[in-house]
Amino acid sequence: MDSGLIHVPYMRPGRTAKQTFDWALQVAIEADRAGFTEMMVAEHPELVIGAAALQTERIKFAPMAHLLPYHNPASLAIQTGWLSQILEGRYFLGIGAGAYPSDGILRGLTDLSENHLMVREAMEIMERVWKREPFHFEGQFFKGGYPEEQPHDPSSGDEQHLLADYSPWGGKMDVAVTGLSHNSPSMKFAGERGYIPVSVFSGSSVLKTHWDTYEAAALANGHAADRSRYHVSQDVFVADTDAEAKKRSMEGPMGYAWEHYLLPVFKRFNQLEGFLADAGGAHESEVDLEWIAEHIWIVGSPETVIKKLERLFEITGGWGTLQVQTHDYLDDPQPWFESMHLIANEVAPKLQIPGAAPTPASTSRV
Repeated sequence: MDSGLIHVPYMRPGRTAKQTFDWALQVAIEADRAGFTEMMVAEHPELVIGAAALQTERIKFAPMAHLLPYHNPASLAIQTGWLSQILEGRYFLGIGAGAYPSDGILRGLTDLSENHLMVREAMEIMERVWKREPFHFEGQFFKGGYPEEQPHDPSSGDEQHLLADYSPWGGKMDVAVTGLSHNSPSMKFAGERGYIPVSVFSGSSVLKTHWDTYEAAALANGHAADRSRYHVSQDVFVADTDAEAKKRSMEGPMGYAWEHYLLPVFKRFNQLEGFLADAGGAHESEVDLEWIAEHIWIVGSPETVIKKLERLFEITGGWGTLQVQTHDYLDDPQPWFESMHLIANEVAPKLQIPGAAPTPASTSRV
């Protein structure tokens, strides 16, 4: 299994923009050192990725996600295509439809019921822009096009009419789509297009519906349903012992974020159902931080975390990349960085998708 990060970030209120930006860069640099394969960036991704590109060597980056209904598709195609070229292959694109009403209201949209249709239309424009062939498109939601290039006489010395190449590095953009809800329409869209599926973990039963939805749509549209491309984001914390991991997660910023922000959000949007089902039909009133550490998070020593993930793999069928959700350990980053190194070097190399051929030891990341 590969190890990745999904950097939201869950910063404490009162953090300045500079602190938030600096923490994102620190995490990116340490992830590259530790051997993480990917880092998805949720807040102001292009700014963070552009800066991190200069200070990292191997790790791949993705915005996760650009909410396509809230962008001009042609402008976003140019922006992301150019950044793909800058990183020379260490970039892929994460997209989403947008689930929070506040995001829509900020852009003048109060009805999000057609957002998934807007994503499809936006991607059609973006992919045609990347092909760099003349077209004009007027859809239900967006307009876009690509101009014809004027004839060029090299002997004239006039280069002002040449169109810059903003197509993705290598001519192709890998695209990832995030799904959260039961039988997610985003997973269906990802399967139809052969995109990378990314699940926000909200219970093993929900995770199974995500893969089933993705697999059915992929096979129906002539795409391979490859679990090694499947990404799942979770809250994971690893330390030398189970007791230390639990203490550092519950008493640290990870516990603070869940208690003061994430748990209220999950309750408001009825996203605890999958977790409650995993715990044998527990009631929402039982959910406190201790319960979360036991039933939602993956925390413990490397050996304990491996066992917990192996159980999830047996239930769900497994996935190729564990996308660890980051937290605001800015004031004392060492526990978080130690956890990252243990995940990348002691946990991920020892997990594989059930039924997959063993990975040769020589290919493991160190």
